[in-house]
Amino acid sequence: MTQDTGPNWNRRVWALAGPIVISNVTVPLLGAVDTAVVGHLPDPRYIGGVAIGALIFSFVYWGFGFLRMGTTGLTAQAWGADNPAEVRAMLARGLLLAVGIGVALLILRAPIGILSFRLLHASVAVEDQATAYYAIRIWGAPAALANYVLLGWFLGLQDARWPLLLQLVMNGLNIALDIVFVMGLAWGVEGVAGATVIAEYVAVGLGLVLASRRLAAMGGGQAGARILDGPRIRRMIVVNRDIFIRTLCLIFAFAWFTDRSAVLGDSTLAANAVLMNLVTIAAYGLDGFAHAAEALVGGTVGRRDPAALAAAVRAAMLWAGLVSLATAAVFALAGGTMIDVMTGLPEIRALARDFLPWVAVAPVVAVWCFLYDGIFLGATRTRELRNAMLMSMTGYLAAAWLFLPVWGNHGLWAALLLFFVLRGLTLAAYYPGVARATG
Repeated sequence: MTQDTGPNWNRRVWALAGPIVISNVTVPLLGAVDTAVVGHLPDPRYIGGVAIGALIFSFVYWGFGFLRMGTTGLTAQAWGADNPAEVRAMLARGLLLAVGIGVALLILRAPIGILSFRLLHASVAVEDQATAYYAIRIWGAPAALANYVLLGWFLGLQDARWPLLLQLVMNGLNIALDIVFVMGLAWGVEGVAGATVIAEYVAVGLGLVLASRRLAAMGGGQAGARILDGPRIRRMIVVNRDIFIRTLCLIFAFAWFTDRSAVLGDSTLAANAVLMNLVTIAAYGLDGFAHAAEALVGGTVGRRDPAALAAAVRAAMLWAGLVSLATAAVFALAGGTMIDVMTGLPEIRALARDFLPWVAVAPVVAVWCFLYDGIFLGATRTRELRNAMLMSMTGYLAAAWLFLPVWGNHGLWAALLLFFVLRGLTLAAYYPGVARATG
């Protein structure tokens, strides 16, 4: 393997971030389409059902997001250290772990579903729709988790082309099937869930074909003896454990937001679900720069190159900041139109507009925590990532406890934005340690 050590970090950031931004944005756009196809059905319970059902899979799948994040950081470091055998082994370890977890989720699907619905506070009508969604969507678990590994592995190789293709195929097919199943065949939330499952299995099949071609072209040592190597497995477990805790905290924060929205009423739940699609679009788009930083930082850490680390971080911060400003401007100018596309219910449209200013501010506030996440993941400094998240979540819950009784849904949105700020500040405080350790 050869490494490009040229000074043009702006170009390198965009070479990775550009395709990732495009592929990432297709994920929340899919959520927006899910909301739109049920949002034009004649009752808000359908929007709420998809929102609550998708929330459960945020817990179930995002909780195992370490399969993507841990794979990227460790693969990038092996790539930076010119160790092709370990690059091969990382893919095999990740896929074995993903399939094992996916099968376990299928076996435990009934108790997971029962526990999930007991923890949430939706109305009976919304819960009925969410239950139907869950019963179908859970069958995609092995494919969904294997896709995480494949995306993380390609990104660790600083190759954004194939993640872009995989996401476009998966989400494009999902959107097309959404329209056919819900608007054409009138299958409701069951059609939304079925479309997702089919698309996930198609994507994992394509990903395995692309990975096999990349391995054939890579050359290098054999990975067989490394796959179950004790020290490497222990390192992967430690990294994944910390990411798992961090991710559960993040999921809990958003789940709690949705749960409090449900307590405020079905209309507020529906309006916040529509607005959260816009926040998620911004998050996935800006995460393209976090993913670029993750791959580039992992490579510089693998090479033990602190100057390259600093250059990569500066370039990623510059462009992420500028794109966050552009995103905020789009939401401020066109957010109302986006709301209208996602729901035709006049009450939900009006309510969502009342809280749109919070969404317009969110990209500029949140971009820094997204970017620092990528930096710490690439450096596999996951203990600091975990600790920063625990501190930030504590501040978020305290703020919500204070703000909600006074300002209602405005207080809930204020607490969420404070959560983004706290995440960025705590990680910034830890960053000097990453730079010192790289040298």
